[in-house]
Amino acid sequence: MKIATWNVNSLKVRLPQVLDWLALQQADVLCLQETKLEDKVFPLAEIEAAGYRAAFVGQKTYNGVAILARRERGEIEAVERGIAGFADEQQRVISATIGGVRIVCAYVPNGQSVDSDKYQYKLRWLAALRDWLAAELEKYPQLALLGDYNIAPEDRDVHDPAAWQDQVLCSAPERAAFRGLLDLGLTDAYRLFEQPEKSYSWWDYRMMGFRRNQGLRIDHILLSAPLAARCTACVIDKEPRRLERPSDHAPVMATLDAA
Repeated sequence: MKIATWNVNSLKVRLPQVLDWLALQQADVLCLQETKLEDKVFPLAEIEAAGYRAAFVGQKTYNGVAILARRERGEIEAVERGIAGFADEQQRVISATIGGVRIVCAYVPNGQSVDSDKYQYKLRWLAALRDWLAAELEKYPQLALLGDYNIAPEDRDVHDPAAWQDQVLCSAPERAAFRGLLDLGLTDAYRLFEQPEKSYSWWDYRMMGFRRNQGLRIDHILLSAPLAARCTACVIDKEPRRLERPSDHAPVMATLDAA
């Protein structure tokens, strides 16, 4: 089973790239963030024509998340939107069960800057996510949390740690929140394997960030213990970032052996 995450930074713009990528990679599940589409204009017909089902929740211009699942994997079941118990107008979380695996697709707030109200909202949001996931893991032992976390967990996930020290995406409270998720019993799938140095999943559009590999690893797949035991690979696919008019993020994909 191949499960993947990709912040597409506008599904309207990136839909052809998403469909091409699915055809090439044959992913069973793809979690999308920043779809930036209201539900009434979500491209369900095109996705279904490509052999996938979809569960989604969105809003105009900002945020929006979706789970795409290959039809052969069966129905998308028990769909839930948002973080239970956390009132939030922003559409950032959708979860569903596919092939016996609980998939949680999350778009963590960016936080803007460490001295902003948006940063405090990010920390509250992450705390709510952790509390909710603790209960979800009791209900769903086979759980995967995929998405754009807007957190680079360690200095090796940052092209210039000194420049990013104490900045949003790399601050100590954000990294502590990431570790709090790991403390629930989740494992960073990417770090289960030997990986190339200077591996990132996001590069700024400005200053030739991608060409110079000045990036951050902020897109992650966290797996519960039963799924981590089944994980045989996890990669960042940089090829879509080389395309014309790309998202600033690259897809991350993990492969799970059959249960």
